[in-house]
Amino acid sequence: MSEEAPKIETLRRVPIIGSRIADRIEAAPTVGVLRLSGVIGPPGMGRRQALALTELASSIERVFRLPRLVAVALLVNSPGGAPVQAALIAGRIRQLAEEKKVPVYAFCEDVAASGGYWLACAAEEIYADPASIVGSIGVISAGFGFPEMLEKLGIERRVHSSGHKKGMLDPFVAERPDDIESLRDIQEDIHDQFKEYVRTRRGEKLTADEDVLFSGEFWTGRRAEELGLIDGLGDLRSVMRERYGEKVNLKVVGAQRRFSLQRFLGGRNDYVTQGLAAVEERLSWSRFGV
Repeated sequence: MSEEAPKIETLRRVPIIGSRIADRIEAAPTVGVLRLSGVIGPPGMGRRQALALTELASSIERVFRLPRLVAVALLVNSPGGAPVQAALIAGRIRQLAEEKKVPVYAFCEDVAASGGYWLACAAEEIYADPASIVGSIGVISAGFGFPEMLEKLGIERRVHSSGHKKGMLDPFVAERPDDIESLRDIQEDIHDQFKEYVRTRRGEKLTADEDVLFSGEFWTGRRAEELGLIDGLGDLRSVMRERYGEKVNLKVVGAQRRFSLQRFLGGRNDYVTQGLAAVEERLSWSRFGV
């Protein structure tokens, strides 16, 4: 160990600026780390944490502006959610990666399923723990129906609309076959988009038949590697040190929460919405055993 090493380690303990100055002295390569954790969807609606482009845009841009940046690492822990937000987040990451000519690596934690795997595919290489849950390349829609309950309670539902499809999939009336067919058409369209993105990003790395890969099934990280859904088993620190040396600086860039009066008031007062959102979020995770 050089004589400068103890001084640099002492400097790193200085709050706020110490680590930054020490990095400049050592000229250590930097890997920007962006955490993508939670159910994917727009902010609000009682969610504790939203993975949406509006919430992550500034963090994505900041991570690609870090000094001495050699790579960006995505820590993905998501059971999925809104496909549009997954596509927007992944698309923004790819835009900046190509503009800055910086490679992106994804590290799956507990779950990278459905939209979570879509996010992971924004990376050139994907890694996971052997016990991580990976896959679920499909589209799902779930809900409840209450027509018989209203009848038993003697409640009359009154809906007036223009357009014969405007009340499609109303939970308070019996399902209609043509509504279900329309929903399936939408799901198939979104599924096709998901499959095309996975094909584009993973290419010849995919080793299993598409009937298996795109069935909606999910697997452990070990099995996902065999199928070509990921590139290897490993964690962020180990893989990045192997690639960029022991002195690599893993710089975590956190989300900047903007103050919103609506969010503030809703978060304090709308307990019903919060409760329903919490149940929905819990169900999204529990589907994968976590």
